[in-house]
Amino acid sequence: MGSQDRQKSYADAMRFFREFSVGDQVLLRVSPMKGVMRFGKKGKLAPRYVGPFPIIERIGPVAYRLGLSEHLHYIHDVFHISSLR
Repeated sequence: MGSQDRQKSYADAMRFFREFSVGDQVLLRVSPMKGVMRFGKKGKLAPRYVGPFPIIERIGPVAYRLGLSEHLHYIHDVFHISSLR
């Protein structure tokens, strides 16, 4: 087993396949959106995920349109799959 094969096996162990369908309820990650949403709390007490929100449309293999609530009307409604749980 070569070093490239060994490194590939380490990387593949951390990967997992995730897919959602229209109508599923998902949580939206808000921790990487620095300064955009604080939801009344700062620092460690700020929530990491908000939701659940329904999936309205699948845009591509890794992009989904969510049905966001009224208090999130200022945010674009298409998110990458890595921001969903």
